[in-house]
Amino acid sequence: MNVLRQLRNRPEPAADAAPGTDHLAFLLQRAGRGSQESFAELYDHLSPMVFGIVRRVVRDPSMSEEVTQEVFVELWRIAGRHDAARGSVTSWAATIAHRRAIDRVRSEQSARDRNDRDEAKRVIEPDEPATLVESSLDAARVRRALGRLTAAQREAIELAYFGGHTYREVAVLLGVAEGTIKTRIRDGMIRLRDELGGSR
Repeated sequence: MNVLRQLRNRPEPAADAAPGTDHLAFLLQRAGRGSQESFAELYDHLSPMVFGIVRRVVRDPSMSEEVTQEVFVELWRIAGRHDAARGSVTSWAATIAHRRAIDRVRSEQSARDRNDRDEAKRVIEPDEPATLVESSLDAARVRRALGRLTAAQREAIELAYFGGHTYREVAVLLGVAEGTIKTRIRDGMIRLRDELGGSR
């Protein structure tokens, strides 16, 4: 975590405050007056608890570290606002951590929802109609070329290439010798190649 690097520009406190009964409150009070040492000690005390709260909400470890850093930056910035009469430093930090974690989750969800909406609204790109037309034309050309084959050639090719069957399976399906099927498919493919090559 790099949060302590952000503390260097804060002035050192002019005088110490008495610890009182709550050591964390004392540290927070001094941190609010600019003591980096007090804030570093406060960080050591609170960071496991803060990270644990954030991690349970955010889930992602890397993002949890980021949010934990944001929590401590906020604690440093608003340290002087803590009111001991309204709760302990620990509960105050826990509340800030939970709020920050929820905010991050909502922000991430909003970004995902926005991306999903944008994707749903996406229209066909200008170059896609040309691709679709070309595919359609190619399919029409293949159908025409298949129509020029013999019925036996067309049937064998359709079962092998469009049906995904092996030569042996096609032979079994059609009740023909495997060698005959191979010949039909080979001759049919040669005819298809000639037809498709010459119809552009």
